[in-house]
Amino acid sequence: MTLHFQTFGSGFPLVILHGLFGSSDNWQSLSKRLAQQFQVYAVDLRNHGNSPHADEFNYVVMAEDLREFFATHGISSAHLLGHSMGGKAAIQFARMFPDLVEKLVVVDIAPKKYPRSHDSIFAALFSIDPGSFTTRSAVDQALAPQIPDPAVRHFLLKNLATAENGSLKWKLNLPAIQKHYVEISEAPPATQLFSKPTLFIRGGKSQYVDAQDEPLIQVEFPKARIVTIPEADHWVHADAPHEFLRILLSFLQD
Repeated sequence: MTLHFQTFGSGFPLVILHGLFGSSDNWQSLSKRLAQQFQVYAVDLRNHGNSPHADEFNYVVMAEDLREFFATHGISSAHLLGHSMGGKAAIQFARMFPDLVEKLVVVDIAPKKYPRSHDSIFAALFSIDPGSFTTRSAVDQALAPQIPDPAVRHFLLKNLATAENGSLKWKLNLPAIQKHYVEISEAPPATQLFSKPTLFIRGGKSQYVDAQDEPLIQVEFPKARIVTIPEADHWVHADAPHEFLRILLSFLQD
């Protein structure tokens, strides 16, 4: 599995993993800012962005993909940051390959099972054939009745690409993602502790990480800090980029 990635800057490696339905493009702006201090690798996980598609999709294979990525690019140690699904993938990788991770940053996700919350998005995306459209605005209009939030639609529309015939297509491997959605909703299966410095950043307006999760986090990550950005929702890095960057750099450069 040869993962697609974008890289910026130079220095100690910082690897960034996006969330469900996301891609490295979601982190491009922040990656460029972080490039002043680090060699940033923003990675597309399998079945997302411009990375290859595969029927198998779970946290173990995502961690193994990333291990191959480290080997291919000669990364012997790095800081690792993951958001949402990418946060769980980062947790899995750090537990499986702790020698490769210097510091771990997990953004707005806990190492636990979550209820199904994306079925309406799957239904909306499967309800249209992007190949029958030639403009993103037309797809946006078609999705609007089922996904009324324009910010969510804008996020999802970043997964459109232009086919050779000029029509549109999804870059996502939607069938595989939906097939394994239950596995993605589960806690990362690796059970060993990660005893190196870890930072959990959560949004104050998000429900993904609550007070009941804090004891679990402290047990599984003995050196964890939990920081809340009050004005942010689930997309913490997009809702409060300056505060997110300040907190992140303070942790990584400490």
